[in-house]
Amino acid sequence: MRRNLASTWIVAALLALVLCAPAQRLATHDIPNDATVQMFLKPDGSRLNLLVRVPLKTMRDVEFPERAEGYLDFDRVDPQLQEAATLWLSDFIEIDEGDQRLPKPRVAATRLSLESDPSFSSYDQALAHFSSPKLTNGTTVYWDQLMMDVLFEYPIQSDQSRFAIHPGLDRLAARVVIALRFLPPGGAVRAFEFLGDPGLVRLDPRWFQASGQFVKLGFLHILDGTDHLLFLFCLVIPFRRFRALIPVVTSFTVAHSITLIASAYNLAPDALWFPPLIETLIAMSIVYMALENIVGGATMQRRWMITFGFGLVHGFGFSFALRQTMQFAGSHLLASLLSFNVGVELGQLLVLAVLIPALDLLFRYVVAERMGTIILSALVAHTAWHWMIDRYRVLRQYRIQWPSMDAAPLAKDLRLLMLIVIAAGLVWVVFGLLWPRISRAEEQPVARSRPL
Repeated sequence: MRRNLASTWIVAALLALVLCAPAQRLATHDIPNDATVQMFLKPDGSRLNLLVRVPLKTMRDVEFPERAEGYLDFDRVDPQLQEAATLWLSDFIEIDEGDQRLPKPRVAATRLSLESDPSFSSYDQALAHFSSPKLTNGTTVYWDQLMMDVLFEYPIQSDQSRFAIHPGLDRLAARVVIALRFLPPGGAVRAFEFLGDPGLVRLDPRWFQASGQFVKLGFLHILDGTDHLLFLFCLVIPFRRFRALIPVVTSFTVAHSITLIASAYNLAPDALWFPPLIETLIAMSIVYMALENIVGGATMQRRWMITFGFGLVHGFGFSFALRQTMQFAGSHLLASLLSFNVGVELGQLLVLAVLIPALDLLFRYVVAERMGTIILSALVAHTAWHWMIDRYRVLRQYRIQWPSMDAAPLAKDLRLLMLIVIAAGLVWVVFGLLWPRISRAEEQPVARSRPL
């Protein structure tokens, strides 16, 4: 009797779990894989308007009311929208006016929209959307097929202030893309796009703020770029003296600065095949430098000239890494580019400060210099060769077409070529003519006066 009673209770509990499973899934909601958040930010007098559109399916742990058919009940959903706007949006968005953190905003209005709704194509349309009629139960749609639009209002001191935002919305989905448009007084629109959590973003940075950020970006980029580090490693192996490396490193710096700045000012090709071509050439440059070390053909005069040519290629590679970060430069594009180069050079100096003593110790106590040069260069060449083959396979998937001979593309190509020729001439004058004379003059011993 007791055994039958226990079995009955177990069956009843299992049945209850099965029946409650759908409700539990509805209450918790799964984390979406992807979500795109659209935002407008506009200071207006003593008020800052923040307009946000997010997929409603990202508002987890909020129970939205439904009708019998499973469709969303628009007549009873407003309290849940207010809760979701605070719980998932305003609590994680931080805005600074100058150096002061703004208080939590007021939820001025909420709306639900169909995924096809075009209201957020401009700020004026998005703002007018909050005054338009709401969707009613005449619209039969499930809750996870809708977009939630929210108008937040922040009190500010002046619309002429400098603002910064930290959109910490990366928890909405596994991959979150934030498209932000900032509308300062004057009519100009500044577009930003972030993947995940970008940290504090200054929407109108001062030149020193932008420069400091780009120095850091350049420093971290050279330390994270394995291919650039291997190229630098090949440069160091035959010439392990700071003075001997000055012409080589300087020619590399000048060369990649030219193509980096040219790319930022849209003077570089914008075809789809161009990035994989550059990546293939970067790997090829490492292979060449390593082979030159192996055969022993590296001379100072030859090395700095070849480095200049390869530096032009690496500069395009740097520009690809900067495409997503140039939005943080504000109106200080050139200062940010030069600061990025400064960061790259600081990173290179750090690498040289580590590599030169390490190689000296290796060649002094572990292996003979010539044998060590061959072994290390062979390892680098082997790695870069596989990179080159893999990248060339990607390049072969594109159809490379010669640029048209129209006036505009031809003028752009000529401007880029002229910059390269001028820079190459300056580097050649300094290190091809003046530097050898200075070096010989300093190496000559000082004549001692004879005693009378």
